[in-house]
Amino acid sequence: MKIQHIFFDLDNTIWDHRKNAYLTIKDLFEKEEITLKYAIDFEEFHSVYHEINERLWEKIRDGIIGKEYLRKHRFYDTFKHFNIDDEELSMYFEEHFLDKILNHNELVESAEYILEYLKAKNYILHIISNGFKEVTERKCILSGIAKYFQTITSADSVGVRKPNPKIFEYSLGLSDAQKENSILIGDDWIADVVGAQSFGMDVIFFDVLNENREEEGLKVIKHLLQIKEYL
Repeated sequence: MKIQHIFFDLDNTIWDHRKNAYLTIKDLFEKEEITLKYAIDFEEFHSVYHEINERLWEKIRDGIIGKEYLRKHRFYDTFKHFNIDDEELSMYFEEHFLDKILNHNELVESAEYILEYLKAKNYILHIISNGFKEVTERKCILSGIAKYFQTITSADSVGVRKPNPKIFEYSLGLSDAQKENSILIGDDWIADVVGAQSFGMDVIFFDVLNENREEEGLKVIKHLLQIKEYL
């Protein structure tokens, strides 16, 4: 069947979470004068935070922990790395991070152009995100991209995360799409590629981190503009 529905992952596929998180944490870091108080370099702090946060999100994806554990630990464990055992400070960062990140709405390069291109070709566009429901829709609205999407599915709405097939079933049900006429575009190998393939849906792997994975027949892009080669 001809592709009619395109499902996008949101964070780091369309909405530049890495960049927006960096800017948000930098703002909080400077506001709280962390370098002055604790002699910690911001770039080193952010590097440690990024590694911890990525590991925790992998555990959420795999069903090992829940989002409350992540929210309690990502900044706490980062500060603890620098021998600062301060739960109040870490929760201050956590609570303000989720709110303030929406002040930064940088998109992945050429995201809006490719959305316009696909919309003009009459594809029906959707979001399937593993992110928190309370911020997923606001990210789309505040960055100006909500208008492109017929449906927005966040994992909290379903109670499971990609690669679990239930989130794909739920999102297709919202959109009246069939897996045979749908394709997913995402940057996470396990959540997006393995998830879509296991579900029986076509997928384009956005290899933004240059993982250079090879698999026969797999559609791979390094830049969003390369979507035009497939759609």
